Amino acid sequence: MSTTPDLLHQKQERLTERLQQRLFSIRWGGHALISLYISVLSGLIVGLQYNAAEPFYSTATIELIVPFGSFWRSLHYFSSQAFMLLLLVHLFIILWQKAPTPAYRFTRGTWLRLTASVPVALTLLFTGYILRGDATGEAAGAIAENITQSLPILGTYLNKILFDSNAVGVQKVYLNHLIGLMVVGGFCVWSHLRRYTVSWRNHLPLTLFLLLLAPLFKTPLERDHFGLLHINGPWFFVGLQELLRYLPVFWAGIFVPATFVGALLLLPQEGRARRVTFWFMGAWLLVYTVLSVMGFLRG
Repeated sequence: MSTTPDLLHQKQERLTERLQQRLFSIRWGGHALISLYISVLSGLIVGLQYNAAEPFYSTATIELIVPFGSFWRSLHYFSSQAFMLLLLVHLFIILWQKAPTPAYRFTRGTWLRLTASVPVALTLLFTGYILRGDATGEAAGAIAENITQSLPILGTYLNKILFDSNAVGVQKVYLNHLIGLMVVGGFCVWSHLRRYTVSWRNHLPLTLFLLLLAPLFKTPLERDHFGLLHINGPWFFVGLQELLRYLPVFWAGIFVPATFVGALLLLPQEGRARRVTFWFMGAWLLVYTVLSVMGFLRG
Protein backbone atom coordinates (compact mmCIF):
# COMPACT_ATOMS: atom_id res chain seq x y z
CA MET A 1 0.00 0.00 0.00
CA SER A 2 1.47 3.36 -1.06
CA THR A 3 2.11 5.99 1.55
CA THR A 4 0.99 9.59 1.12
CA PRO A 5 4.49 10.80 0.14
CA ASP A 6 4.64 8.04 -2.50
CA LEU A 7 1.28 9.14 -3.93
CA LEU A 8 2.41 12.75 -4.04
CA HIS A 9 5.62 11.74 -5.77
CA GLN A 10 3.67 9.73 -8.37
CA LYS A 11 1.33 12.67 -9.01
CA GLN A 12 4.30 14.98 -9.46
CA GLU A 13 5.88 12.56 -11.91
CA ARG A 14 2.65 12.30 -13.92
CA LEU A 15 2.28 16.08 -14.00
CA THR A 16 5.89 16.44 -15.11
CA GLU A 17 5.41 13.84 -17.84
CA ARG A 18 2.25 15.55 -19.12
CA LEU A 19 4.01 18.92 -19.12
CA GLN A 20 6.95 17.44 -20.99
CA GLN A 21 4.69 15.77 -23.56
CA ARG A 22 2.84 19.05 -24.09
CA LEU A 23 5.97 21.11 -24.44
CA PHE A 24 7.72 18.55 -26.63
CA SER A 25 4.71 18.41 -28.96
CA ILE A 26 5.09 22.12 -29.84
CA ARG A 27 7.34 22.79 -32.80
CA TRP A 28 9.50 25.41 -31.11
CA GLY A 29 12.21 25.20 -33.73
CA GLY A 30 9.68 25.75 -36.50
CA HIS A 31 8.22 28.76 -34.69
CA ALA A 32 11.72 30.19 -34.33
CA LEU A 33 12.42 29.71 -38.05
CA ILE A 34 9.17 31.37 -39.12
CA SER A 35 9.97 34.32 -36.85
CA LEU A 36 13.44 34.49 -38.40
CA TYR A 37 12.03 34.47 -41.93
CA ILE A 38 9.67 37.33 -41.07
CA SER A 39 12.53 39.19 -39.42
CA VAL A 40 14.78 38.79 -42.47
CA LEU A 41 12.09 39.83 -44.96
CA SER A 42 11.03 42.90 -42.97
CA GLY A 43 14.68 43.68 -42.22
CA LEU A 44 15.49 43.80 -45.91
CA ILE A 45 12.70 46.32 -46.46
CA VAL A 46 13.89 48.45 -43.54
CA GLY A 47 17.54 48.06 -44.54
CA LEU A 48 16.92 49.46 -48.02
CA GLN A 49 15.74 52.72 -46.42
CA TYR A 50 18.46 52.86 -43.75
CA ASN A 51 21.40 55.28 -43.94
CA ALA A 52 24.29 54.19 -41.73
CA ALA A 53 25.85 57.67 -41.94
CA GLU A 54 22.96 59.13 -39.89
CA PRO A 55 21.55 56.25 -37.82
CA PHE A 56 19.11 58.04 -35.52
CA TYR A 57 17.83 60.45 -38.17
CA SER A 58 17.52 57.58 -40.66
CA THR A 59 15.59 55.42 -38.20
CA ALA A 60 13.21 58.26 -37.33
CA THR A 61 12.74 59.04 -41.03
CA ILE A 62 11.77 55.45 -41.79
CA GLU A 63 8.94 55.70 -39.26
CA LEU A 64 7.73 59.16 -40.28
CA ILE A 65 8.17 59.37 -44.04
CA VAL A 66 8.54 55.92 -45.63
CA PRO A 67 5.14 54.39 -46.50
CA PHE A 68 4.25 51.83 -43.82
CA GLY A 69 7.74 52.40 -42.42
CA SER A 70 6.58 52.20 -38.82
CA PHE A 71 4.82 48.89 -39.52
CA TRP A 72 7.85 47.29 -41.18
CA ARG A 73 10.20 48.47 -38.47
CA SER A 74 7.90 47.18 -35.73
CA LEU A 75 7.45 43.88 -37.56
CA HIS A 76 11.22 43.51 -37.83
CA TYR A 77 11.69 44.35 -34.15
CA PHE A 78 9.03 42.03 -32.73
CA SER A 79 9.79 39.13 -35.06
CA SER A 80 13.48 39.39 -34.10
CA GLN A 81 12.59 39.33 -30.41
CA ALA A 82 10.26 36.37 -31.01
CA PHE A 83 12.99 34.49 -32.88
CA MET A 84 15.47 34.93 -30.04
CA LEU A 85 13.02 33.86 -27.34
CA LEU A 86 11.75 30.87 -29.32
CA LEU A 87 15.30 29.79 -30.14
CA LEU A 88 16.15 29.80 -26.43
CA VAL A 89 13.01 27.79 -25.62
CA HIS A 90 13.87 25.35 -28.41
CA LEU A 91 17.34 24.87 -26.94
CA PHE A 92 15.92 24.46 -23.43
CA ILE A 93 13.48 21.77 -24.60
CA ILE A 94 16.31 19.84 -26.27
CA LEU A 95 18.42 20.00 -23.11
CA TRP A 96 15.47 19.05 -20.90
CA GLN A 97 14.98 15.69 -22.56
CA LYS A 98 16.48 12.98 -20.37
CA ALA A 99 17.16 10.72 -23.35
CA PRO A 100 17.49 12.67 -26.60
CA THR A 101 15.39 11.36 -29.45
CA PRO A 102 17.13 10.27 -32.67
CA ALA A 103 16.25 13.65 -34.17
CA TYR A 104 18.19 15.41 -31.41
CA ARG A 105 21.30 13.23 -31.30
CA PHE A 106 24.17 15.25 -32.71
CA THR A 107 27.83 14.67 -33.41
CA ARG A 108 30.17 16.87 -31.41
CA GLY A 109 30.92 19.06 -34.44
CA THR A 110 27.24 19.55 -35.24
CA TRP A 111 26.47 20.38 -31.60
CA LEU A 112 29.26 22.97 -31.53
CA ARG A 113 27.91 24.68 -34.64
CA LEU A 114 24.28 24.60 -33.50
CA THR A 115 24.94 25.96 -30.02
CA ALA A 116 27.29 28.60 -31.45
CA SER A 117 24.24 29.94 -33.29
CA VAL A 118 22.86 31.20 -29.94
CA PRO A 119 25.64 33.75 -29.21
CA VAL A 120 25.64 34.65 -32.91
CA ALA A 121 21.88 35.32 -32.76
CA LEU A 122 22.32 37.38 -29.59
CA THR A 123 25.04 39.44 -31.29
CA LEU A 124 22.80 39.89 -34.32
CA LEU A 125 19.96 41.11 -32.10
CA PHE A 126 22.36 43.32 -30.15
CA THR A 127 23.70 45.05 -33.27
CA GLY A 128 20.11 45.84 -34.22
CA TYR A 129 19.84 47.92 -31.05
CA ILE A 130 23.07 49.75 -31.90
CA LEU A 131 21.80 50.61 -35.39
CA ARG A 132 18.86 52.53 -33.90
CA GLY A 133 21.35 55.27 -33.05
CA ASP A 134 19.29 56.39 -30.03
CA ALA A 135 20.39 56.71 -26.40
CA THR A 136 20.09 52.98 -25.74
CA GLY A 137 21.90 52.06 -28.95
CA GLU A 138 24.78 54.44 -28.37
CA ALA A 139 25.24 53.30 -24.76
CA ALA A 140 25.08 49.62 -25.75
CA GLY A 141 27.57 50.17 -28.56
CA ALA A 142 30.04 52.01 -26.31
CA ILE A 143 29.89 49.26 -23.66
CA ALA A 144 30.28 46.53 -26.28
CA GLU A 145 33.38 48.20 -27.70
CA ASN A 146 34.97 48.54 -24.26
CA ILE A 147 34.27 44.87 -23.54
CA THR A 148 35.66 43.73 -26.89
CA GLN A 149 38.82 45.80 -26.50
CA SER A 150 39.42 44.30 -23.04
CA LEU A 151 40.10 40.91 -24.66
CA PRO A 152 43.88 40.34 -24.54
CA ILE A 153 45.78 40.35 -27.85
CA LEU A 154 42.75 39.88 -30.13
CA GLY A 155 40.47 42.55 -28.65
CA THR A 156 41.62 45.48 -30.79
CA TYR A 157 41.43 43.49 -34.02
CA LEU A 158 38.05 41.99 -33.13
CA ASN A 159 36.71 45.46 -32.37
CA LYS A 160 37.87 46.69 -35.77
CA ILE A 161 35.94 43.85 -37.40
CA LEU A 162 32.72 44.14 -35.37
CA PHE A 163 32.34 47.79 -34.34
CA ASP A 164 35.10 50.39 -34.85
CA SER A 165 32.56 53.15 -34.26
CA ASN A 166 35.16 55.84 -33.53
CA ALA A 167 36.49 55.51 -37.09
CA VAL A 168 33.43 54.67 -39.20
CA GLY A 169 30.38 55.17 -37.00
CA VAL A 170 27.93 52.29 -37.40
CA GLN A 171 29.03 51.34 -40.92
CA LYS A 172 30.70 48.08 -39.87
CA VAL A 173 27.90 47.26 -37.45
CA TYR A 174 25.45 47.72 -40.32
CA LEU A 175 27.44 45.44 -42.66
CA ASN A 176 27.83 42.78 -39.97
CA HIS A 177 24.14 42.95 -39.11
CA LEU A 178 23.08 42.71 -42.73
CA ILE A 179 25.67 40.27 -44.08
CA GLY A 180 28.47 39.07 -41.81
CA LEU A 181 26.52 37.69 -38.86
CA MET A 182 23.83 36.28 -41.14
CA VAL A 183 26.47 34.29 -43.04
CA VAL A 184 28.05 33.01 -39.81
CA GLY A 185 24.64 32.11 -38.38
CA GLY A 186 23.67 30.35 -41.60
CA PHE A 187 26.85 28.29 -41.46
CA CYS A 188 26.09 27.29 -37.86
CA VAL A 189 22.59 25.99 -38.57
CA TRP A 190 22.84 24.89 -42.21
CA SER A 191 23.22 21.18 -41.47
CA HIS A 192 20.17 21.42 -39.20
CA LEU A 193 18.04 23.34 -41.71
CA ARG A 194 18.70 20.81 -44.46
CA ARG A 195 17.09 18.07 -42.36
CA TYR A 196 13.98 19.94 -41.20
CA THR A 197 11.49 21.78 -43.37
CA VAL A 198 9.06 24.42 -42.17
CA SER A 199 5.68 25.19 -43.73
CA TRP A 200 3.99 28.55 -43.25
CA ARG A 201 0.54 26.97 -42.96
CA ASN A 202 1.69 25.13 -39.82
CA HIS A 203 2.54 28.43 -38.12
CA LEU A 204 -0.30 30.73 -39.13
CA PRO A 205 -1.27 31.73 -35.54
CA LEU A 206 2.27 32.96 -34.84
CA THR A 207 2.48 34.74 -38.20
CA LEU A 208 -0.88 36.47 -37.68
CA PHE A 209 0.08 37.38 -34.11
CA LEU A 210 3.26 39.15 -35.30
CA LEU A 211 1.42 40.87 -38.15
CA LEU A 212 -1.20 42.18 -35.70
CA LEU A 213 1.37 43.12 -33.06
CA ALA A 214 3.38 45.34 -35.40
CA PRO A 215 0.75 48.06 -36.03
CA LEU A 216 -0.45 48.05 -32.41
CA PHE A 217 2.89 48.68 -30.67
CA LYS A 218 5.62 51.05 -31.76
CA THR A 219 9.25 50.03 -31.72
CA PRO A 220 11.24 51.79 -28.97
CA LEU A 221 13.26 54.79 -30.11
CA GLU A 222 14.76 57.01 -27.41
CA ARG A 223 16.25 60.44 -27.83
CA ASP A 224 19.22 61.50 -25.70
CA HIS A 225 18.37 61.99 -22.04
CA PHE A 226 20.46 64.93 -20.89
CA GLY A 227 21.74 64.54 -17.36
CA LEU A 228 20.79 60.86 -17.19
CA LEU A 229 23.75 58.84 -15.91
CA HIS A 230 22.34 55.32 -16.35
CA ILE A 231 20.68 53.87 -19.46
CA ASN A 232 19.64 50.22 -19.59
CA GLY A 233 20.72 48.31 -22.65
CA PRO A 234 18.75 45.49 -24.35
CA TRP A 235 16.87 43.14 -22.00
CA PHE A 236 19.38 40.31 -22.42
CA PHE A 237 22.30 42.70 -21.80
CA VAL A 238 21.09 44.30 -18.56
CA GLY A 239 22.55 41.60 -16.29
CA LEU A 240 25.98 41.97 -17.85
CA GLN A 241 25.68 45.74 -17.65
CA GLU A 242 24.94 45.43 -13.93
CA LEU A 243 27.84 43.02 -13.43
CA LEU A 244 30.19 45.64 -14.89
CA ARG A 245 29.49 47.75 -11.80
CA TYR A 246 31.20 45.18 -9.58
CA LEU A 247 33.92 43.54 -11.69
CA PRO A 248 36.62 44.73 -14.12
CA VAL A 249 35.57 44.86 -17.76
CA PHE A 250 37.39 41.69 -18.86
CA TRP A 251 36.03 39.53 -16.03
CA ALA A 252 32.46 40.83 -16.27
CA GLY A 253 32.21 41.17 -20.04
CA ILE A 254 34.37 38.31 -21.32
CA PHE A 255 35.16 35.72 -18.67
CA VAL A 256 31.76 35.35 -16.97
CA PRO A 257 29.73 35.02 -20.22
CA ALA A 258 32.42 32.71 -21.63
CA THR A 259 31.96 30.26 -18.75
CA PHE A 260 28.29 29.73 -19.67
CA VAL A 261 28.90 29.61 -23.43
CA GLY A 262 31.80 27.20 -22.90
CA ALA A 263 29.68 24.93 -20.69
CA LEU A 264 26.97 24.88 -23.36
CA LEU A 265 29.38 24.20 -26.22
CA LEU A 266 31.24 21.44 -24.37
CA LEU A 267 28.19 19.92 -22.68
CA PRO A 268 28.87 16.22 -21.96
CA GLN A 269 26.46 13.85 -23.65
CA GLU A 270 25.67 11.76 -20.56
CA GLY A 271 26.66 10.81 -17.05
CA ARG A 272 27.48 12.73 -13.90
CA ALA A 273 29.49 15.36 -15.78
CA ARG A 274 26.37 16.32 -17.74
CA ARG A 275 24.34 16.72 -14.53
CA VAL A 276 27.08 18.84 -12.92
CA THR A 277 27.21 21.04 -16.03
CA PHE A 278 23.43 21.50 -15.90
CA TRP A 279 23.64 22.54 -12.24
CA PHE A 280 26.34 25.07 -13.10
CA MET A 281 24.33 26.50 -16.02
CA GLY A 282 21.19 26.72 -13.86
CA ALA A 283 23.07 28.55 -11.09
CA TRP A 284 24.62 30.87 -13.68
CA LEU A 285 21.22 31.75 -15.14
CA LEU A 286 19.76 32.31 -11.68
CA VAL A 287 22.53 34.77 -10.74
CA TYR A 288 22.22 36.50 -14.11
CA THR A 289 18.45 36.84 -13.65
CA VAL A 290 18.99 38.46 -10.25
CA LEU A 291 21.52 40.86 -11.78
CA SER A 292 19.07 41.68 -14.59
CA VAL A 293 16.28 42.46 -12.10
CA MET A 294 18.68 44.73 -10.16
CA GLY A 295 19.61 46.46 -13.40
CA PHE A 296 15.99 47.01 -14.45
CA LEU A 297 15.13 48.39 -11.02
CA ARG A 298 18.12 50.72 -11.21
CA GLY A 299 16.99 51.98 -14.62
